[in-house]
Amino acid sequence: MPSPEKSKPDWDIEAAISTYNVESWGSGYFSVNSAGNVVAKPLKEAGGSIDLLEVVNEARERGLGFPLVIRFQDLLRDRVITVNRAFHAAMQEFGYRNSYRGVFPIKVNQLREVIEEIVEAGAQFHFGLEAGSKPELVAALAMHKDPESLIVCNGYKDRDFIRTAMLGRRLGKSVIIVVEKLEELEQTLRVAKEVNVEPFIGIRVRLHSKGSGKWTTSGGENAKFGLSTTNLVAASEMLKKAGLAHALKLVHFHVGSQVPDISTIKRAVREAARYYAKLSKMGHSLGYLDVGGGLGVDYDGSRTSFDSSTNYSLQEYCNDVVYNIMEVCDSEGVAHPAIVSEGGRAIVAHHSVLVVESFGSIEKDMPLVPIEATEQDPKPLRDILEVQGKLKRGNRIETLHDAQQIKEETQQMFSLGLLDLEAKAKIESAYWQLAAQVVALHRGLKYVPEEVKELEISLSDQYICNFSVFQSLLDHWALGQLFPIMPIHRLTTAPDRNGTLVDITCDSDGKISKFTDLQDVKETLPLHRIAPGEIYYLGVFLVGAYQDIMGDLHNLFGRVTEVHVFLDEDEESGWYIEEVIEGSTIGQVLALTQWDKIELMRLVKMQVDAAIKSDRLKPNDAMKLLADYEKGLQGYTYLSLNGASAPVNGTAANAPVSN
Repeated sequence: MPSPEKSKPDWDIEAAISTYNVESWGSGYFSVNSAGNVVAKPLKEAGGSIDLLEVVNEARERGLGFPLVIRFQDLLRDRVITVNRAFHAAMQEFGYRNSYRGVFPIKVNQLREVIEEIVEAGAQFHFGLEAGSKPELVAALAMHKDPESLIVCNGYKDRDFIRTAMLGRRLGKSVIIVVEKLEELEQTLRVAKEVNVEPFIGIRVRLHSKGSGKWTTSGGENAKFGLSTTNLVAASEMLKKAGLAHALKLVHFHVGSQVPDISTIKRAVREAARYYAKLSKMGHSLGYLDVGGGLGVDYDGSRTSFDSSTNYSLQEYCNDVVYNIMEVCDSEGVAHPAIVSEGGRAIVAHHSVLVVESFGSIEKDMPLVPIEATEQDPKPLRDILEVQGKLKRGNRIETLHDAQQIKEETQQMFSLGLLDLEAKAKIESAYWQLAAQVVALHRGLKYVPEEVKELEISLSDQYICNFSVFQSLLDHWALGQLFPIMPIHRLTTAPDRNGTLVDITCDSDGKISKFTDLQDVKETLPLHRIAPGEIYYLGVFLVGAYQDIMGDLHNLFGRVTEVHVFLDEDEESGWYIEEVIEGSTIGQVLALTQWDKIELMRLVKMQVDAAIKSDRLKPNDAMKLLADYEKGLQGYTYLSLNGASAPVNGTAANAPVSN
């Protein structure tokens, strides 16, 4: 029977929650239970909780492959409701004389199951959809059933895009074509005349205001999209000349995704509201002001203007949008518009958790076993052992420098062929032991030298994880987006290691070495030691926006397995898996890169036949080999670790006892 893990006297569940800052970034949707496992609370305190390890164990029992995306569909619905109610509360507080008509931008997560939940949850609020491409518009037209909700068409458009939008108008849908340039307006008017339908037109305004954070170039005078003031006047005249001044329904702007600073939003909203008011006075029957995306998610829980955070709450965002639009319109004597927003990230980010298996670690610091020098050992070994023996608090930096010099000299001797492997290994082991001691002597001090901080990072373990950063966390690799990451079990025990995460791709960039923190960005993550043959489960949270869609096929690692989980009080566990979507097979990802499964089988069979004829293989063995190859094409692209030991009630199997 495995020995139970023991923890440090000052470690408890509250310490675990604090260490990983769960309450801040979790926004009430995640916590840690008494068993030391992370739980999801899709309805916060209004519903039950779901133990992530229990979901993982059920997935293992079903033979599902990992990594695994867990979607909490009730949480997704709760986010839709929460965002709509926040805008309605703001309008009620300030006496706003119109309504909120939000839309979900499909580009944030195009998965059918996600869109279906959003549309259904948003029906009571007339919540619509935004499409930025022809495929997205085709999907939106099929899903859209409420004539009071909007379909907003953004992005550059060709004739086919516009004709498809007009199809929606003919079906009685409120499809608004947002014009990005004057040529689009000309083409829209021509197509509308051809199909004999009156268009609903929006205009994206190129604001002077710029965004903040990683997407600052989305706004400002050099932005990719939008009409300048001169073009706005020209567009107004074009519509009047066509007798369609009343067809201009919406003014739109966008200052970027994940805007961390509320002052940026305030400036942009006021400027856009001014454009709205002036266009209204020019004779256009406007009804909607679209404030675009930008509503951020507090990924690190710091509530600051850092790139991975926001210095505002959802309610503050809604209050500022509503109040500033109202104030500008009142000052201009213009009726309040219906407010449209496209804050997709805030709706879908929380509902999705990526669970990855860590199955081993690379540890640099060696156990403190005695290293002794013999007469045959070289002088550098005796020197570094002598330096190590003199280490004390008063000379720790000097000792570190001496050890570093010996290590460098050792490398030079090895390069010249003057040192054998055994001696080099002893010297390096002694160095890393000494380095760990130096780091330990600095713990708890108010000031820690930069070189010691860097040394501590160098001493951290590398946890090998069965996933691809490029497929599942592309924003982290490409943009440095930070996501909260933590173990989903063993949290009754204090983490005894610090580590970074490396994936199973053959690319050195396939790693995570930046982690969320309240004050800065952490270089390592507190983790537990993995015993040989164990699986240690890590959760990457708030990954529901963009990551599900934007992943690439680096190393041909395809889509990961996902399960959709719903709360149900009639179930013994309080939840159930409603749907399983299997991850990509090897054959499927090969087909995406023009490899035909039948042709591959034919080529291998030719080689098998040749091996039989040359007596390299017996016919029976050859057929087994061919069958194994064919079976491999049906396999999951990631590693299969089902033979490793699973955790027992959150505690590691065969876990070492901590004193």
